[in-house]
Amino acid sequence: MTAAAATMPSSAAGITRSALDLIGNTPLVALDRVHPGPGRILAKAEFMQPGGSVKDRAARAILLAARADGRLAAGAPVVEMTSGNMGAGLAVACAALGHPLVVTMSAGNSLQRVRMLEALGAEVVRVPQVDGVPGQVTGADVRAAADAAERVATERGGFYIDQFHAPEGVRAHRDTTGPEIWAQSSGRVDAWVAAVGTGATFLGVAAALRARNPSLICAAVEPAGCQPLGGSPVTKHRHLIQGTGYGSVPPHWTAGLMDLSIPVTDAATEEWRRALATREGLHVGYSAAANVAATVALLSSGRLPSDATAVTVLCDTGLKY
Repeated sequence: MTAAAATMPSSAAGITRSALDLIGNTPLVALDRVHPGPGRILAKAEFMQPGGSVKDRAARAILLAARADGRLAAGAPVVEMTSGNMGAGLAVACAALGHPLVVTMSAGNSLQRVRMLEALGAEVVRVPQVDGVPGQVTGADVRAAADAAERVATERGGFYIDQFHAPEGVRAHRDTTGPEIWAQSSGRVDAWVAAVGTGATFLGVAAALRARNPSLICAAVEPAGCQPLGGSPVTKHRHLIQGTGYGSVPPHWTAGLMDLSIPVTDAATEEWRRALATREGLHVGYSAAANVAATVALLSSGRLPSDATAVTVLCDTGLKY
């Protein structure tokens, strides 16, 4: 190392300190090719995060908060249940902060996700499915994986993330994602549409945007036949939209932030996932495709003006499926 390099400050202009500082400030992209109207769809490109998904924001927020208040000691192991995305976000943050990571995952999630997590240094424990099948993970499968994570955390003295109950996830989107969308759209947002897993993205962004536009329409996206948020009986526990639609209301759900629930079928999800790839050049996952399908349905329903702007989120990259 040269003397100049040794004395150069790490905060020099144009230099990012670590992968943690790559999280956030993702672009807002117009989907004018797949949806020329009515209205316009703008999508937050969260697949561009270092971990490949929107979950990077919650992962960073939870870990930094736990380190700050003493729940997570330096170098201590971190444990969490994941469908893949939260695990990847945690793997990125744990690598930057110096924590070993163990994740439990339903065997129904794709092997590509396992390989990605292992490549990022995480230990992956695959948990047998309860009533799902490969590619279709049910709420019972997720609960089994969560139970396994709690056991591992206890056995190894690790910090259990417990993303479904962590308030930092909602706050991360309220304080970063929502304000970013408002600024990027120049304050023109008439509707917010997003799938619900833990609910952190939907709730945090909805709170931030509604504080700026009280007339904002907020629509939750749920798999057809699995709409507990919409008040319908769950008739279909298995669906393609991994990481969402677990058949129950998330623990920190705030009903007043949802105006309606929009169901999306597996067939529509497949159709829009292909359309985004071939007509927009955006190879994204199933939840992203479901979000776009639901946003098109909302804009086409007549509930909004013909020139309305609806914002949704492209949750993750399609490379992990």
